[in-house]
Amino acid sequence: MTWTRAKDWLIGALGLLILLMVALVIFWFVISEPAGREDPGSLPPVSGGGTPDEEPPADLGEDDVWLADVVLEARTLVSADATLRDIDAVGQGVLTGPDGLVAAHLELEATVPFDVVAAELGGGASVRAGDDGQAEVTRTVEVLGRELRVVASGTVNAEAGRLVVEPRSIDVGGPEFLSDALAAIARRAVTIEQDVEGLPEGLVLQTVSVQDDGFRAAFLGEDVLLDQ
Repeated sequence: MTWTRAKDWLIGALGLLILLMVALVIFWFVISEPAGREDPGSLPPVSGGGTPDEEPPADLGEDDVWLADVVLEARTLVSADATLRDIDAVGQGVLTGPDGLVAAHLELEATVPFDVVAAELGGGASVRAGDDGQAEVTRTVEVLGRELRVVASGTVNAEAGRLVVEPRSIDVGGPEFLSDALAAIARRAVTIEQDVEGLPEGLVLQTVSVQDDGFRAAFLGEDVLLDQ
C-alpha cells in the first residue's frame, strides 16, 4: 500500500515537471526571436514623400528663424506683475525677426494662485476653493463706519477676457433681515473682476475653473508677441 502511494506521487510529480518544462519552452519562444533576424528598429525609415502640415512663410528673411511648433512647460513664472504656476503652452508658427518673437497661434494654461487674486482684491482678503466648484472670498469691509467680516461664495467665469467671481451667497452674520441689507452693501467688495497679469499681450482668457491651489485658466491668442 505504501509503495503504491509512493508510485502515484512520483508519477504526479513527473507529470508536473513535464508541464513546467513545456511552459518554459513556450515562454522562451514568446520572448525571443530567431537569430539573425534584423531588428525592426534598425530598418531604414520609409520615405513618404509628403509635406509637413505647416510651411514657413514665403517671405522668411535671411536672419529670421521659423519654428513649426514650440512646447513650454514651467512650474513657476514670476514677473513684476504676477506669479503663475504650472504653465503649459504650445505655440505654432513661431517666428524670430526684427519685430521680436511672434507666435502665429498660442495656447496656454496656467494656475493663478489664490493669494495673487486676494492681493489684488485688497482689504486683507483671502480666497480659497469652496464647495461645488465655487470660490470663497473672505474680506473685512467698512460699512457705516464699522468694520465687517464678510464671507462670500460664488461661481467663477471668464467674461470679456477677465477672471470674474460673482457672489451667490454672502454671509455677514447677525439677524437675517439685517444680514441681507448689509450683504447688498458689501457685495461689490467681495466681487472679483480681474485681468490675469504677467502674460504676453494678445492672449485672451477663454475658460477658468477652481482648483485646490488656485484658478486654472486657459488662454488663446493669434499673432502673440512673446518678447520685444
